[in-house]
Amino acid sequence: METSALPSVEAVTNSAYAKPRSRTKLVMAAAVGNALEFYDFTVYGFFALLIGKLFFPVHDPVGQLLLAVASFGVGFFTRPIGGLIIGMYADRAGRKKAMILTLALMALGTAMIAMAPTYHQAGLAAPVILVVARLIQGFSAGGEVGASTTLLLEQAPQNRRGLYASWQFASQGLAALAGALTGVALTSYLSDAQLESWGWRVPFVIGTLIVPVGFWLRGTLEEEPARARQPKPPKLPLVDVLRHHQRALLTGLGLTIAGTAAHFIIVFYLSIYAVKMLGLSQGTAMLSGCVSGTILFFLVPVGGYLTDRFGRNRLAQGSRIVLMLAIYPAFVALNRWPTPATLITIVSALSVVHAINIGGVGAMLGELFPRSVRATGGAVVYSLGVAIFGGFAQFFVTSLIVVTGNALAPAWYVIGCGALGLVAVAFMDEKAGRPLD
Repeated sequence: METSALPSVEAVTNSAYAKPRSRTKLVMAAAVGNALEFYDFTVYGFFALLIGKLFFPVHDPVGQLLLAVASFGVGFFTRPIGGLIIGMYADRAGRKKAMILTLALMALGTAMIAMAPTYHQAGLAAPVILVVARLIQGFSAGGEVGASTTLLLEQAPQNRRGLYASWQFASQGLAALAGALTGVALTSYLSDAQLESWGWRVPFVIGTLIVPVGFWLRGTLEEEPARARQPKPPKLPLVDVLRHHQRALLTGLGLTIAGTAAHFIIVFYLSIYAVKMLGLSQGTAMLSGCVSGTILFFLVPVGGYLTDRFGRNRLAQGSRIVLMLAIYPAFVALNRWPTPATLITIVSALSVVHAINIGGVGAMLGELFPRSVRATGGAVVYSLGVAIFGGFAQFFVTSLIVVTGNALAPAWYVIGCGALGLVAVAFMDEKAGRPLD
């Protein structure tokens, strides 16, 4: 028998990890941690006004809101630290072990928020517990995307990396939808007194219930081993990233900043904006979150698929320009016609463009770095971008509105960050359909 008739070890390995029956489990295992984070973010955003009232003894409602969104944003300070430590752990010990660690830390932070005493019950200890919980969650989230997205990329078929990695961001949409529906149900069936007494805790308790499923998915997942020809990871992956991959760091950071700013304004901040600036009901604001989450869940994978077919850079540039052109007139229309129909229409239109835009981002970030430092590099650029321009996006634009009196400040924020994304993609090499380094 001729040697050429025998399948190579690489072909056997690829086929083993491409079985249809394992693909769903792979995607679910990789996405569950990211989904839990954004579920918590969604319910926190929807209950930010109530949390501010319960945990921060400030008489001014705007001050309470600022402290509430700032306390959540504090968790993003530890994101880069978690990205560094867990990213390096993933590159040296394996993606699977890192993903189990991040899920455990995320569960701990969520449980702490669910059980945290209010200021009336514990005084200053209450906001301290809330902040510590967010610091733990932020640390976990910093390493989550790098490890899980890397796993998806490395086990996806070469011509489907964009589609596979897109499920990370699609899970954010599903999580936002679940969080919004939970908020709608609670505000519909519970009185204000019940919500303030115990109802606001329910969403965080629900979040902890999916953790055992996540542990099972990740614990039974088979991680594809590094092939023999791949170099061993360096002892200090961060040093290697900083020394040899500066261009990848800068372009990845610009791409992350643009997508993150748009995501946090469209998906999360518009619900707060609708209540505080437009005078719409909390129910309408939550409905807009449901619409946005649904669109992201269904269309982000479409965006990932399109980048596999037509190239990542072209789609990223075109959809980013459309979003930048649309965001300012969208906020003008919201303020001129502050009705539920206007809000839902604008959220829907912006979410469609945004979903297509971020469909290929996960693959683009992972493709910037070689396997030996991929989790570290991806975690660093993503956690830094999200920490600064996403976690504090609500605080930044709320402060800008208060200081300047300009209700269109969120639009300018998205446009400015979007410009950085355009520059970043212009310096990125097209990697769709090409083998990973």
